Amino acid sequence: MDIRSKVIEIIADQAIVEPSDLSDESTLESLGIDSLGLVESIFAIEEAFNIQIPFNANQPNESPFDISSVATIVQGIEQLIQEQA
Repeated sequence: MDIRSKVIEIIADQAIVEPSDLSDESTLESLGIDSLGLVESIFAIEEAFNIQIPFNANQPNESPFDISSVATIVQGIEQLIQEQA
């Protein structure tokens, strides 16, 4: 499974929607994912890819990790995987 598919699976699971309901433009807000769901998604992504995401749930807007859409999350994860390889 590729990175994008796995991320979409994790986010869809948190939003309780089908993965096919997500697009690259989907935002966590539009999917109804709250701050707790966001933290759970981050943990699930970290575990799935064995990476550490630089994200502070207390100050999400100050995080260097862009969570504004599915596409930016996938890009950020790809970058982290490359950096940690």
